[in-house]
Amino acid sequence: MIVRIMGEGQVKLSDSHLPELNKLDDELLAEMENGDGPGFRATLHALLEKVRELGEPLPDDSLEPSELILPPPGATLGEVQELLGDDGLIPG
Repeated sequence: MIVRIMGEGQVKLSDSHLPELNKLDDELLAEMENGDGPGFRATLHALLEKVRELGEPLPDDSLEPSELILPPPGATLGEVQELLGDDGLIPG
């Protein structure tokens, strides 16, 4: 799976990592629903860091279609809400 972090680039990520990422996505969704700004910020950073850790960066000149697009680290709660699907940022 090709994942784009907005403003950073793309990484190739094995589908086997999706359950781990979905746990963080579920936490993020709950914090957003509860209006927990500090929790949202911490979990968003943890999710992005996990994607960076588990993923293999693609070259900057690579133009692979992204199957998943994640917000940048500085995204606001409102901006992330606009990106959400029914399953959160990471489909199910």
